[in-house]
Amino acid sequence: MGVAINAKLDHDKLRGGYYTPKPIADFICRWGITSPTETVLEPSCGDGNFLEAAIERYEALGVARKDLPGRIQGVELSEIEADKAQERIGRYGLNGTTVINSDFFSFVRDHRDNRYDVVVGNPPFIRYQTFPEEHRNRAITLMAEVGLIPNKLTNIWVPFLVVSASLLNETGRLGMVIPAELFQVKYAADTRVFLSNFFERITIVTFRKLVFDTIQQEVVLLLCEKSVTDRGGIRVVELDGLADLQAIDLDQLLDKPVKQIEHNSEKWTKYFLEEEEIALLRRIKLDDRIQMCGTYMEVDVGVVTGRNEFFMMNKEQVEAWKVEPFLRPVVSKSPHLKGITFKPDDFELNKKSGYPVHLFLPPNQPFEELPQPCREYIVYGEDKQYNTGYKCQVRKRWYVTPSLKIPDGFALRQVNEFPKLAINEADALSTDTIHRVKFKPGVNKGRAVLSYLNSLTFAFSEILGRSYGGGVLTFEPTEVEELPLPFLTGDVLDFDEIDQLMRQKRIHEVLDIVDKVLLIDQLGFSISEVAQLRSIWKKLSGRRIGRKH
Repeated sequence: MGVAINAKLDHDKLRGGYYTPKPIADFICRWGITSPTETVLEPSCGDGNFLEAAIERYEALGVARKDLPGRIQGVELSEIEADKAQERIGRYGLNGTTVINSDFFSFVRDHRDNRYDVVVGNPPFIRYQTFPEEHRNRAITLMAEVGLIPNKLTNIWVPFLVVSASLLNETGRLGMVIPAELFQVKYAADTRVFLSNFFERITIVTFRKLVFDTIQQEVVLLLCEKSVTDRGGIRVVELDGLADLQAIDLDQLLDKPVKQIEHNSEKWTKYFLEEEEIALLRRIKLDDRIQMCGTYMEVDVGVVTGRNEFFMMNKEQVEAWKVEPFLRPVVSKSPHLKGITFKPDDFELNKKSGYPVHLFLPPNQPFEELPQPCREYIVYGEDKQYNTGYKCQVRKRWYVTPSLKIPDGFALRQVNEFPKLAINEADALSTDTIHRVKFKPGVNKGRAVLSYLNSLTFAFSEILGRSYGGGVLTFEPTEVEELPLPFLTGDVLDFDEIDQLMRQKRIHEVLDIVDKVLLIDQLGFSISEVAQLRSIWKKLSGRRIGRKH
């Protein structure tokens, strides 16, 4: 059972409860339980999907029902679900001690010496702060015993996963349904390190289609082995959907190539690639000639208005409220940045298109001293209760937006097809959906934005950014700064030509031009290496964009 939740706690949401499709529970138990004498733990068993799948697996291995007691242990926080699970497995002759009605972390505390051959399950996907404090404190204590301290952004599936792993025997196996964010989120960075050190082999089964019908949550099947005789490392197996999972032959799965795993907190998106592709990226990371974006620029979040509905105005609203003198141009969406410059003409075109391109900026004065048009518009905002949001409430004057420094340029925070930098020639601001860029002293702005348009940087963007199943690649400012950026050493490209090609959405022609000059001629990459980098970008971006359908 598992799900992402944000609303108030009710029965299902406390558990993070969404039931595991039978094909997934069957597959994990078929993979995990390999001997009729093994013991199995399900730490968050819900109404018993995994328990029943385990029973069916034991029966397939020749275990008689009279011999099932003692082999299976389920733990369930909800008394209602625990009763359902016990009733369900009772039909197979299992007694009332098979399912324990307890929070998992209390169960572990009270059964310190218990060890299992296999742990299976679908832990709750609940934000850490939402989980009851008493359970949270027990989880912190148990995670600390293996050297991990969760932060406030941690999802509760992390301690479920880590503590479950600690209960395995020396040759134990763990099979769980885990959010795909394991690959990429910062709060799971220490978990990735833990898994890479704790297990000798990790297999991750991913799906191109969402396998939970009721939630937009991308999940993976995490299959971990503590002890293997050969081929240790990590592999990613990508399937289309549940039908493929039912049809897959376990021997074929286990024959898939295994890649060397890096024992660090880096994101695991790279393991979708082939070994030689990963090796190329590793060589590039060691190349001193290629610095990170942060060497050339500082990236920061855009303006946080607190209520874009109020502060962002289109042409008609401006004319209706007569607040023309109290506006600044602003960009707020990727389509607003068509080229590698944002010019006054671009602003005018966006305005004519009806986009909200004006940021309302009244003087930082007491309300009664403001010009009448400002006061009228502010009163309108208060009538609509736009001033009641947190960001507005904490300001001295809710209608005065802070942090209004005009940036040198913009970087996309949310990327659909490819990342982009644009020089700010319109003295515009950006909202927090577009990052602000300040180039460091001495950095040639034109060369910087041209250098950004290469297959190497694009390939790394897919690995360093984060995608949550909706097809969009998201970057925090630090993640933009961490992108490798080979930098042009001369004015060897026609800036206006590239700008026009970008406006015509001819990105592949742009990459051909920049790659030839920057990667091949300047840095000495071979044609095949550049083709490989282009292929990495297309492979990872294609997979990401395809998952939004």
